[in-house]
Amino acid sequence: MSQQGYVAAPPYSQAQPGMGGYQGGFGTGPAQPLYGYYGGPPQAFTAPPTGMMKLPVSSAAGMPPPPESSQYNPNVHQNGAHHQRYPAPPAVSASYGQPLQSQYNSMASSAPPPTQQLTNQMSAMNFGNYASGPMQSPPPVSSVAQQPFQTPPPSAMGQPQMPPGAQSPHMSPQMSPPQLQPGNMQMAGQPMTGPPMSGPLMSGQPMTVPPMTGMGRPFPGPPACQPGYPQQAGQFGGNMAGPQPGMPGAFPGAPGGLAGPPQKKLDPDSIPSITQVIEDDQGKQGGKVYKTNLRGQVPPLVTTDFTIEDQGNASPRFIRCTTYSLPCTADLAKQCQVPLASIIKPFASLQKNETPLYVVNHGETGPIRCNRCKAYMCPYMQFIDGGRRYQCGFCNCVNEVPVFYFQHLDHMGQRMDIYERPELSLGSYEFVATMDYCKNNKPPNPPAYIFMIDVSYNNIKSGLVKLICDELKNLLENLPSEEGMESSAIKVGFVTYNKVLHFYNVKSALAQPQMMVVSDTAEMFVPLLDGFLVNYQDSRAVIYNLLDQIPDMFADTNESETVFVPVIQAGVEAFKAAECSGKLFIFHSSMPSAEAPGKLKNRDDKKLVNTEKEKTLFQPQKGVYEQLSKDCVAQGCCVDLFLFPSQYMDIATMADVPSHTGGSVYKYNNFQVETDGEHFLRDLRKDVQKSIGFDAIMRVRTSTGFRATEFFGAIHMNNTTDVEMAAVDCDKAITVEFKHDDALSEETGALMQCALLYTTINGQRRLRIHNLSLNCSLQLSELFKSCETDSLVNFFSKSACRAILNQPLKNVREILVNQTAHMLACYRKNCASPSAASQLILPDAMKVFPVYINSLMKTAPLVGSTELSTDDRAHQRLAIMGMGVEDTQLLLYPRLTPLHNMDVSSEALPAPVRCSEERLSDSGMFLLENGHSMFLWLGQASPPDLIQNIFNLPSLAHLQGNMCALPELDNPLSIKVRSIISGLIEKRANSMKLQIVRQKDKPEMLFRQFLVEDKGLHGGASYMDFLCYVHREIRQLLT
Repeated sequence: MSQQGYVAAPPYSQAQPGMGGYQGGFGTGPAQPLYGYYGGPPQAFTAPPTGMMKLPVSSAAGMPPPPESSQYNPNVHQNGAHHQRYPAPPAVSASYGQPLQSQYNSMASSAPPPTQQLTNQMSAMNFGNYASGPMQSPPPVSSVAQQPFQTPPPSAMGQPQMPPGAQSPHMSPQMSPPQLQPGNMQMAGQPMTGPPMSGPLMSGQPMTVPPMTGMGRPFPGPPACQPGYPQQAGQFGGNMAGPQPGMPGAFPGAPGGLAGPPQKKLDPDSIPSITQVIEDDQGKQGGKVYKTNLRGQVPPLVTTDFTIEDQGNASPRFIRCTTYSLPCTADLAKQCQVPLASIIKPFASLQKNETPLYVVNHGETGPIRCNRCKAYMCPYMQFIDGGRRYQCGFCNCVNEVPVFYFQHLDHMGQRMDIYERPELSLGSYEFVATMDYCKNNKPPNPPAYIFMIDVSYNNIKSGLVKLICDELKNLLENLPSEEGMESSAIKVGFVTYNKVLHFYNVKSALAQPQMMVVSDTAEMFVPLLDGFLVNYQDSRAVIYNLLDQIPDMFADTNESETVFVPVIQAGVEAFKAAECSGKLFIFHSSMPSAEAPGKLKNRDDKKLVNTEKEKTLFQPQKGVYEQLSKDCVAQGCCVDLFLFPSQYMDIATMADVPSHTGGSVYKYNNFQVETDGEHFLRDLRKDVQKSIGFDAIMRVRTSTGFRATEFFGAIHMNNTTDVEMAAVDCDKAITVEFKHDDALSEETGALMQCALLYTTINGQRRLRIHNLSLNCSLQLSELFKSCETDSLVNFFSKSACRAILNQPLKNVREILVNQTAHMLACYRKNCASPSAASQLILPDAMKVFPVYINSLMKTAPLVGSTELSTDDRAHQRLAIMGMGVEDTQLLLYPRLTPLHNMDVSSEALPAPVRCSEERLSDSGMFLLENGHSMFLWLGQASPPDLIQNIFNLPSLAHLQGNMCALPELDNPLSIKVRSIISGLIEKRANSMKLQIVRQKDKPEMLFRQFLVEDKGLHGGASYMDFLCYVHREIRQLLT
């Protein structure tokens, strides 16, 4: 039976330079070295002499072998070979003897004459199904084929795009609307020349497609300029295609003089939709129990609401993988280019109805481990010899079972007590660690929290200091504590600072707090030991007293200079003296300009954007900051930074310590207590109360054949295997990439074990173990079937964010597009049924992957626009590095929910719609959120009763601009909308500030940059244009 791929056939008669506003298109290969993966060894690349083609050696970093000539459409002309990042196929015959074109062939390279272009468009038409008989059993895929020239080629940045509705009336009589064939969801367009075909297309009769000329180059250029229309410079360099007479909206294409059917736009509903994929998965697996007893099973999506029952593999809340079926050999991995990685969130929160982790205590002997590879006892250990020995599942070493641990085996060879021991039957559990696992072989003290408040002029004047002091009185009552404990074991301390530091003695015996000042910030020390870190319950009265006094003490300050590094050093010294780990909460408002270690100068330079040196804007300043990160990690001192900037602060440098110690950075630009106070306090409450482990070290072990090679996260690495984190909380994820070092076997599969040693908030040393088993396969189709798009996107987001530290943005974007095209081309070539080259076929598990990659390239760090603040870009880059799968999914595809037509009596949330302007309606109300920002968008024709029910105002015109919360009104709509908003704010890792925007108001521009399927405000293609572009890249790889 022939299984279908997801198909779409857009036109590629012509592309324009600077597609969608990315410089010089995204296709051109990087100028200097050829990069494999990010971070792969760069390769010098010598151009071969003209006339002969030499293959560059595949880099160790995993470049695939050259694509063979395509088995689908061998007669497509190769129009000039190019050096791309992926080597071109070797020249076999003299027919390739055209001179080599440079990779940067002039963007306006000769295009076929207009008549020829039209013929190309006509000939690219493609209909029908595939020939039956799959090549390998391909994954189930959905499929849609469209008329090939429904999309206009991507319009250059800045040209108006025609509204989608405008073209539909132009359907010529011969173009009967696409017919849906039942069964395989394939839409077949009717031919546009000749009489209409009668009846639906016959299955299994693919029509042949004449070869398209003009397709070989990275960009066939724009047509020669018509008289009277001078070429304009595109916004990002390169020329914009001149408008053409006779075409509405200035789309290049057939000039008006030529008779031909009018162009019809590709129907946006026919290309894969993320909201549809999410809805389908929720429909299929939502509300069900997912059991983890099978090796290599793909879990429901992160967006699906389901319950997990641990039956021998770690819950997907703790570990998700880019694919659950690893290729057996390094060659297969190289061929498919799918990164092999897992995203580990060791402290992930479980749902209320899921069992918390069991704690196993083996007493003095400690956890049982393999003698050779040191893996911990887990369900993958095979007991033999009547239960006296066990074979390690990771390295196959045979170990003796300790006497106290001996148990007889049953007739199946399993231990009789398998279900009584969590470490033999579950994927995740904890061991109580012995003294051998503690620093200096003595038990750790409970951690401490130090609150460090910048009391310079700005923070006093804005009311921030008073706000913090008032909130701390409530917060300290709710410090996190272990299950079943009366009160928290966490000690607390307080520091205020401007260009000197003030420490407070809040010992319970004192009547009044005492202040000690350290003005020598070059040699930082803590002036008191006893009374600085105290138990809150004991010293409550003194602490209340202090928090009341701080705002008054500094009320008349004129000091605007601050220090920063000495503040963190003071925290590290305090933890050293108290022999504990802990967290610093630093509330800071300006660039540290006072004379002290870590003083910073303004180095913001917009002229560097889109140049080779742009990467320096993201690189932290070296020296004292680098050493400080190491000192923090060594002491188990995590830093959380709350920033309140009114101008550039050099976040790339200031946030370097939090981003290596497992900390978080929160940022409130131009902070005002009235509008931002509640937002900040919600963040602070979440941050203080979340579950967390301190002084952590993590190692990922794997079975033979592959190993962990790269780690991404808010982490520090002293060597290649140990991931060190001063703290790790329930929102932080570490992304781990794996590489083959030998062949894997289909029978035994692949195993991984993540072991995290940490100190609990009670001061107990523990080991948290997560185990996962994956399948291995020699069939690429299995790998593609088992892919998880959301995890792939997390991996690409983090590797791109790391790559921009040492490569030009342009190269990073090119690598992203190249690798996307490569993965999809490999699927097309090896797993899909044969079909016409003009069809775009995507694996079912990855059909929305291009939406996410396009959205990633439009994020602030990767877009390269002078309109974005350098600090915002650096902040988002660092935030992405610590994100888990659900966070990157939501960031790159915000949830857009219509609230105007929902059923207020139902419990269910309204279904989200696609993230595009086309989905908004003038009379509608929509909520958009991406985990960091939240908008309530109101159409200009919103009915008065809607406005009355939500805002208690007669009409939209009465709405004030700076409203940041909805009034509490007693009507069903208001209650429902407010409960949806507060539910989302509660659910996300960060609190979000609600911004209310009216259609056509100025602030609406801010909202529009989150509509990721549309063209980017600061550059970047629409989803449709990007899909067409990727399709063309795929065809080039296959020809």
